[in-house]
Amino acid sequence: MSKKTFAPASLAAQAMGWVDPATRAVVPPIHMASTYLRDEDNAYRSGRVYARADNPTFDHAETTLAALEGGVKALIFSSGMSAATACFLALAPGDHVVASKVMYWALRNWLLTFATQWGLEVEFVDADRNDAVAAAVKPGKTKLVWIESPANPTWCVADIAAIAAIAHKAGALLGVDSTVATPVLTRPIEHGADIVMHSATKYLNGHSDLIAGALVGAREDAYWAKLRTIRAQLGTVMGQHEAWLLLRGMRTLFPRVAWACRSAQSLAERFAAHPMVSEVLYPGLPGFAGHATAARQMKGGFGGMLSVRVKGGERAAIATAARVELWKRATSLGGVESLIEHRASIEGPGTPCPPDLLRLSVGVEDANDLFDDLDQALKRAHNA
Repeated sequence: MSKKTFAPASLAAQAMGWVDPATRAVVPPIHMASTYLRDEDNAYRSGRVYARADNPTFDHAETTLAALEGGVKALIFSSGMSAATACFLALAPGDHVVASKVMYWALRNWLLTFATQWGLEVEFVDADRNDAVAAAVKPGKTKLVWIESPANPTWCVADIAAIAAIAHKAGALLGVDSTVATPVLTRPIEHGADIVMHSATKYLNGHSDLIAGALVGAREDAYWAKLRTIRAQLGTVMGQHEAWLLLRGMRTLFPRVAWACRSAQSLAERFAAHPMVSEVLYPGLPGFAGHATAARQMKGGFGGMLSVRVKGGERAAIATAARVELWKRATSLGGVESLIEHRASIEGPGTPCPPDLLRLSVGVEDANDLFDDLDQALKRAHNA
């Protein structure tokens, strides 16, 4: 299937139109081999040597994701953390990194501990402020600017194109965690990003049944070669069955994300007027600080993630989460089931997350059912 002919939704639905030439099967097989036969002259004309570095099962998921993101190549990893940390491990001790203050908490902790102990100089900024990013970048020393947009769990929006220009002027690369936006809504490479990262556990897979990560590169260069080497040498590769599940999940990515966006927008608007909610954080609301930027770089919706701040503070927020029936109290996002979480409890001391905040991952259930369930939980918590 020519990726120049068909829309990304069609490419995803048909996994690039792949058909097994031998059996005519429309679903790619799982290749379980860990090693490959040498030719008689000791060469590897198949292009494959050992499955830690490559496996045919990886090819389908990587090719599809690269096409969806408009990148040159993709690499899938055993987790989102292994994909993200590879981007920093490809740097050298002493390099300066600028990173968003609001980001996935586990990666922030890794940057504050392992990365700094290893020798990186990490500086955190408000990535939704271009002036703050520009002030933090050190020309010639900053090697990577890392942003997440929308950023978990306050969903602040970074201006990818503006920050790409700032990073490139200083001689740095721009990496974007686009887990929440997905290629359905934002393609960061089109806005100037060099590397796009996904916790593929979330929307790309979409069914809460595997752990996975992915990187997409704007070009094949020395930095990309380092990322490939790091994946192979650290062994942070996916299992073959997990790679197959990831591709299966991506085939329904576009309808799942579209449904979640519609429901999230509806819920955000309704809870913004709820008497027991002090604030709704969602890029799709006109009053949200990052709405204008989001409207410019997110096409087709504003994502399936939102947060509500509950009147009554932390105790009321936790009590509300305890009383839901349809929403599931669980850590993750991007699945077909809707999840609710008191995020500050998960992140612990030092979190920038407000204590009254509940993070909501909207799935594909009926939006009215989701509203009614959280509405009754808010009322019961208030009356307790």
